[in-house]
Amino acid sequence: MAETLLEKAPKAVKSELRSGAAILSDRFAEGIEFAKKVGKTGSDAAEEFMDDTTQRIKRHPAETVVGAFAVGIILGGFMSWLFNRK
Repeated sequence: MAETLLEKAPKAVKSELRSGAAILSDRFAEGIEFAKKVGKTGSDAAEEFMDDTTQRIKRHPAETVVGAFAVGIILGGFMSWLFNRK
């Protein structure tokens, strides 16, 4: 009887390891699915932002040009100040 318990013990340990591996595998799969959902949500948000930006440019072209020019002047001035200081 003692021999049969010793023979069965490794099988029990193996089944526990398998269940642990199965748990890790399930958690890994859940993590991948979550990452896919987050990526999809981020992609949808970026696409919606681009669509909104395109519509705004079409509705207000003059404001867009003036705004882009202003941002360019400000960034140029900042970079000039940054590179020319001693």
